[in-house]
This record gives sequence, C-alpha cells and structure tokens, in this order.
Amino acid sequence: MLFASARKPVRQGRKRHARPTRRRFQADSQGASRPGRGVLAWATVSRNLAFDLLTDAVPLPEPSGPAAFGAPGRSIVLVGLPGAGKSAIGKRLAQRLGLPFRDADSEIEAAAGMPITEIFARYGEAHFRDGERRVIARLISGPPIVLAAGGGAYADARTRRAVRDSGAIALWLRCPLPVLIRRVAGREHRPMFLNAEPTEVLRHLMATRHPLFAEADITVDCSDESPEYTTRRVAEAIAAWVPPQRLPVRLGDRGYDILVGPGLLAQAGGLIAPAIPARRAVVVTDTIVGPLHLPALRAGLAAAGIAVATEIAVPAGEASKGMARLTEVLETMLAAGVDRRTTVIALGGGVVGDLAGFAAAVALRGLPFVQVPTTLLAQVDSSVGGKTGVNLAAGKNLAGAFHQPRIVLADTATLATLPPRELRAGYAEVAKHGLLQGPLWDWCEANGRAVVAGDHAALAHAVIESCKLKSTVVAEDEREESVEGGRALLNLGHTFAHAFEAECGYGGELLHGEAVGVGLGLAAALSARLGHCSQELPGRVMQHLADCGMPARIRDLRRRFTVEALLGRMAKDKKVRDGAMRFVLLRGPGDAFTSADVPRETVAGLLRDEGGV
Repeated sequence: MLFASARKPVRQGRKRHARPTRRRFQADSQGASRPGRGVLAWATVSRNLAFDLLTDAVPLPEPSGPAAFGAPGRSIVLVGLPGAGKSAIGKRLAQRLGLPFRDADSEIEAAAGMPITEIFARYGEAHFRDGERRVIARLISGPPIVLAAGGGAYADARTRRAVRDSGAIALWLRCPLPVLIRRVAGREHRPMFLNAEPTEVLRHLMATRHPLFAEADITVDCSDESPEYTTRRVAEAIAAWVPPQRLPVRLGDRGYDILVGPGLLAQAGGLIAPAIPARRAVVVTDTIVGPLHLPALRAGLAAAGIAVATEIAVPAGEASKGMARLTEVLETMLAAGVDRRTTVIALGGGVVGDLAGFAAAVALRGLPFVQVPTTLLAQVDSSVGGKTGVNLAAGKNLAGAFHQPRIVLADTATLATLPPRELRAGYAEVAKHGLLQGPLWDWCEANGRAVVAGDHAALAHAVIESCKLKSTVVAEDEREESVEGGRALLNLGHTFAHAFEAECGYGGELLHGEAVGVGLGLAAALSARLGHCSQELPGRVMQHLADCGMPARIRDLRRRFTVEALLGRMAKDKKVRDGAMRFVLLRGPGDAFTSADVPRETVAGLLRDEGGV
C-alpha cells in the first residue's frame, strides 16, 4: 500500500518491498520542498511519496504583497489538459499578482524523489490521485497562491470538492486540439503518453475531462497567442469575475445551496453537476420561457456533459398547474427512459417549478430535482423550500408534496426579460418578506419602485434578502408543522390571495403576485381591526403597493367578488385546522403570528368594505 509507513515493508503478492530512499527536505524561500539542509529533520521517504510530509509539515509562506497587484485574496488553481500552459501561465500570473507559485506535479516529484511516470508504474493511478488530492488540499489551505494542478487532478471528484471547499478560484485554460498537439510534442515521458499516439490520447482526454473542467469557476479560451498575452487575459478574467451569492438551506442530508447572480444559465452544467447523482436530466419549461432561456441552459448543460433525455414545454400560465398537465409531463418523462438517477430541471416561473417539482416527487417514487427560476416571484419565493403541487377545482395547491431541490440557480439576468406586469407581481412576495422581516420592509418602502423598474442592484438585493429569510424559515420548519408561527408565516396574505385566484379560475386574469399584493393589504387591515397593529399600517402597505403599480385593494381588481364566495374558498384553504380558518396577522413589520381566533363576521365585514359584494 503506497501510503503505509515508510519504515514498514509493504506486501505485494508474496514479495516484500522495502527500499526507502532517505532524503532531506526543507522549505525554501518560496515554501517549495526540495533536497537541502537544515529546517526539517531527516525524513524517510518511499511509498508514501512524502505526501504526509507535504500535507502536514511544510509551511506555506505569506503572500509577498498581492494587494498592490489586485490579487483576489484567495488561491487560484489553474486546470486544463496537458499542454494548456498551466505552469507557464501560472508563473507569470503569480508574478503579476504578487503571489507564490506552485506546481503540484513538481511538488510531488520533489517530495517523492522520483518522476510521476515511476510513481504510476510502481503504485498505480488510484493511489497517486489520493496523494495528489491531499497535496493540493494542503497547498491551498494556507495563504493565497497560484497553483498549477496536474492534468488529471481536477478530473478527480474529491479534488474538485477540495478546491471548492477551500474557497480557491478554479480557472480552466481551455485550448483547441491542434494547439495541445503541438505543445505536448516531446512529452512522451509523461504516463499517459507512454506507448500511445498523442492525438488520440488528447481526443480521449477532451471527451472525458472537459465536462469535469466545466465545473471550474472561470474559463479562459487559449490559442497560439503568447504566454504574456494569455496571462493578461487570465488576470482580467479573474478581476472581472463576480462569484454568485451562495446561500445554504440547512436541512441536514437534504440541504442544498441557493445560488444568486447573473449569468448562471451559461454555467448551469458545472454548477449543477456536483449536486446531482448522474449527468442525465429532463428539462421542464413553458412556451414563453423556453424560447428565451432554454438555448443558454442547454449549452450550459452540454458543456458539463449533462445529457438531456427530453425537453418538455407546457403552456404558460396557471392553467398548466393541474392534474391533467401533470399526467402529460409524467408520461413524457417515462417515455424518454428516465431512471431514478435522472434529474428533473425546472426552468421557468412558479407554475413550472411547482409542476415539475411535483412530477419529480412522484415519478418512480422520487427523482432528483433542480430549480432554475426565471421570474422574480419564483426566485424570491416558490423555488425555495421544496413545496410542489398542482391546483384542484376546490382550490390552489391542494395536491402536492414536499420535495426539496438539490440546488437552486437564480440567474438574475433572466429578470430583464420579464414583462412589467410579471415583475410587479413578483415584487409582492418581496414586500411580504419585508413585512415578515422588518428592516427589509423599510428597504422596500425606499427601493420598491426601483425593483419594479428593473434596477439590477435593487433586484439582486431583493432576491438575496428574500432567499435569506425564506431559507432560515424553511430550515427551522421544513414541513410547516409548527403549532404556531414557523413556516406558516410565509403565507402572509395568501389565505385571501388563494381565494381570489380560485374564484378567477387560474386562467391568467389574475396573477398570483397580484392576488398576494391585495392579500397583504387585507392581512394588515384585518390585523388593525382586531387591534393587533397600528391603524396606519394598512394604509402604508396599500399605498406602497399602489406606488409600485400594483392592485392594492379588492376594488382595484378587474372583476367583482362576492363575500360569500370568498369565504367559501377560504374555508377550503389548506391552512384550515379543525374547521377554523387560520390567518397570518401582524403586530407590525417584523412581528407576525398565526391565529385561528378570527371571527367570520369580521372577515366578511372587511371584504365588504374593501370592495367585495
């Protein structure tokens, strides 16, 4: 065994091999391990290739002044195929950024006292990769460096995970085949090229490793340009890179991350791949979102080698969230040959997310699920938390399941394609989160009009803060089982909203967010009538929504509603317990609670005063 104690003979068949090579190592001024005098005591190095020495004993230096050169404050790991220029570019980049440079292969060879070719021949690739991973993890665990990783290092899933977990930036130097062929000439001593034709080796490596390299944070395409020019482009790409905001939903082994930022569709494959069991998926979208965003998602998935078994586009709108459409989606998925390792990807708004998520929950008794929300409402609310379902004639979301996604990609760039009405409707959920959180409501009153006007910074802040709130609530009460409060608080305004939607018949006459906006005003007004909050809060809520271009009262909606019909719908709401309607009420922004102690006549009077007939 390669990583047995260096002083202990290792069995291989019936023979005992114990030929330790005694070498001395010290850390030079740049922290590299090399034969020399002094600092470290004599160390016996043989079958462990000195990986333990590298991972446990050799300190890394402090950076020599990266701030003056605009270094990113984290290590940079260069990955790519043999010939991509990782060492040549890495040395120049390190000098430009004022960081130490390391070459993983050189570190291993120096520690082992033998070339990698011999390491492979003696002990095999699997054991080498294990040691390589530990060396890389050690090198990037200290102060920032520029590291050139071996060609196969980043193809190892554990090494990719170690790089991600360290916070280092992985940068893929992607080169075309002709360039690589010219550059690897004379490298026949490398293990993969021994007794092999380089072109065929490289073709095979591109097919197998490029999908894995797509998980890197940054990709820079290289050609026959000079190393200095490529280095400049690499440095510019690092300086321009803005990592997506990553928000964890802490649910133990069902936990996942919400990623928020622009341009995530193009990177979707690399971002999704680590979170799913196999690189095979089906995509569910709708007839409006598909033409806009499916090509970018398709390309992003293909770059990471995620095969799409089928793409399903349902008609846009709430009418698709029904049992008949669910059956069609399931039949299409199964006809495409999905298995239990096939991931269902929802690309679209709340309707698509709820429908695709429910299909994933029930197909083959549960398939992996990924949310790629493209509307403001879905990004701030419905894509997070695992609630999936469809509507029934009796009411909204009355058939469904809790089925958590593996990851949520909220690409804020997709919001630029939303019609103004959809953007305004989505903002109602942001306002709801503001009323639940408190300080976010103050921000909403100051910035809500910027959000509905499409301001990029305001939209990003709205999405991130809403996801922070919802992920915290979901982690504490995943299945809405708290007797009081908990996840049920996220239904603020929804008892009223669902009644309006059910009365309209889900045909698109009333958007969910529009119904929620009116419901928020009614929830505040009900709270005030019951003496729980100030009398001025309902006016503030309604005026703010009206200022953002949304219907704020029942009389603002396009049709009339009878009070008895609305009360009948509320009596069938899924939050009803023991026959009593439950409402989320407010004592003020940031202070919400649930209550069933609400007289029916009080609700009826409020509905009538606000425009019900």
